[in-house]
Amino acid sequence: MVSFDDIAAAHERIKPQARRTPVLTSSTIDAATGAKVFFKCENLQRMGAFKFRGAYNALSQLDHEERRRGVLAFSSGNHAQAVALAGRLLKIPTTIVMPQDAPQVKLDATRGYGGEVVLYEKGVKREELSARLVKERNLTLIPPFDHPHIVAGQGTAAKELIEDAGALDALLVPCGGGGLISGCAIAARHLSPQCRVIGVEPAAGDDATQSFKTKTLKTIAVPDTIADGARTTSLGSITFPLVMKYVDEMLTVSDEELLRSMFFLWERMKIVVEPTGALAACAVLQKKLNLEKLRVGVILSGGNVDLRWAASKMQER
Repeated sequence: MVSFDDIAAAHERIKPQARRTPVLTSSTIDAATGAKVFFKCENLQRMGAFKFRGAYNALSQLDHEERRRGVLAFSSGNHAQAVALAGRLLKIPTTIVMPQDAPQVKLDATRGYGGEVVLYEKGVKREELSARLVKERNLTLIPPFDHPHIVAGQGTAAKELIEDAGALDALLVPCGGGGLISGCAIAARHLSPQCRVIGVEPAAGDDATQSFKTKTLKTIAVPDTIADGARTTSLGSITFPLVMKYVDEMLTVSDEELLRSMFFLWERMKIVVEPTGALAACAVLQKKLNLEKLRVGVILSGGNVDLRWAASKMQER
């Protein structure tokens, strides 16, 4: 299990490299919801997402021999970029397994940070491909969410949010494989014990919601959703028990709601957030729960959006 002490240690470890991202507010959103909402802007983190926190925390704890041999990660985009950047900063070779249909902006950035990208076609199981490459090349696997050092690193986002905004009544967090929400829930339980932690995932990929409600780990097919960072098929063996222990509620939002909310954030708050990054904000903006008179934290988890794709969606509106 991961403790708050692990998160505090991770915070010190990543502090020289990770940005302490700003916490923004919006009078328009406060008026619409009747709440005081604080947005933790991880879209402004290095490489554009919270993933840098966990990746740097994990890579910085490798021993000399592991660093020399290098690491491998599999990801649709943000974890890929995070590991590639952390590897460059720590002088660790990185191999990144990515789907051929990953957003071009994420593929370009991963290569730009120095990662060797290995593409796979639809239908190939990335875990099996990654396991083969790890064995063939004698690399260390850095998974995208199911690792204690990853969870601890991600939890530093909520630690900073509560330190900067003060005690919260509710904290909404995007959920894919559960690394971010697990770490954030642990931090919230320690720093703001009365805070309810609520996970938000795409309706098309509701494996975590199913698992939470049934108290049984569920696996689904790779979901078809614009929230590419949440196209996971299940929580992990580490994140599932953490979610069950520390998270209070799980919600889902549709792709249509997500798109509306993403553009609202662009237009009214003047910040670029990707679909996955807008999941938690979407639950607030679409009033999926009553937040009146509450102090609410929202994690905006990333901003790596393909602008050409976004422009085409704007034209369809």
